Amino acid sequence: MATFLDFEKPIAELQARIDELRETASGGEVNIEAEVARLQAKSDKFLKDAYSRLTPWQKTQVARHPERPHFKHYAARLIDDFMPLGGDRAFADDQAIQGGLGRFRGRRVMVIGHEKGDDTASRLRHNFGMGKPEGYRKAIRLVQLADKFGIPVLTLVDTSGAFPGMEAEERGQAEAIARSTEACVNLGVPMVASILGEGGSGGAVALAAGNRVLMMEHAVYSVISPEGCASILWRTADKAADAAEAMKVTAQHLKELGVIDAIVPEPLGGAQRDHEAAIDGLGDAIESALAEMHGQSAESLRQSRRAKFLAMGRI
Repeated sequence: MATFLDFEKPIAELQARIDELRETASGGEVNIEAEVARLQAKSDKFLKDAYSRLTPWQKTQVARHPERPHFKHYAARLIDDFMPLGGDRAFADDQAIQGGLGRFRGRRVMVIGHEKGDDTASRLRHNFGMGKPEGYRKAIRLVQLADKFGIPVLTLVDTSGAFPGMEAEERGQAEAIARSTEACVNLGVPMVASILGEGGSGGAVALAAGNRVLMMEHAVYSVISPEGCASILWRTADKAADAAEAMKVTAQHLKELGVIDAIVPEPLGGAQRDHEAAIDGLGDAIESALAEMHGQSAESLRQSRRAKFLAMGRI
């Protein structure tokens, strides 16, 4: 059964009515196609109207939708001959951050990203996409491996943030995030980072310091969650919608601010409604970004990447 967000209630009611009509007429004696077509057209109009004027808080809800495609879906459709590489060679293999070698449209690549999981068991196994130090150290290992062999790096970011537990802090969470960010900035090969859903705090930046940063149309990217910001400023998470507006977390705001390079359009109603179209759209954007960097020297890639991030925030 499809999951509908709060602002999608009129659409949910129409879809329920359509399903009820189809079930009632399953015997074939009543022709309800005209009524179904009318209701479907009305539902499509509601959907188009709703998604044409989403608030930052509503976009946050869409970005967190449990049915949006995750790392495994993108890797399965975009990466041929994917060979997972695990472990940080020091402590463990963090399941929240996945990575490996493969071919993207005929080109060898190293792909790394957050995996949230799509049911209770897999979400627990992947720790809801919240990486631990060993996950970021695995990312460092894979990034350095790609650099050694001249292989472009693709990162797929989708996390509410790095895991905040005591054991992660004991194992050097902040240091691991900082070194992962440093490893990305120092890469001598092209790096394209894509924000798929949530891009939360340093846990996202650690995999997003690329030459090109792409962002899905209804994704969000921020230093803290709207709820966290509201709890600090207003002492209540009830002001999350106000915080999301003030923080400018949407792709449209961040493109204007120069934090990201391009917005990847999503199918009507969000990536959760058409995985294949959403994934293929991102694939086209990644291919275009890699083509722009083709033939650039290692030093040129490093310098342009550093300049890009050092320029952020300057007036």
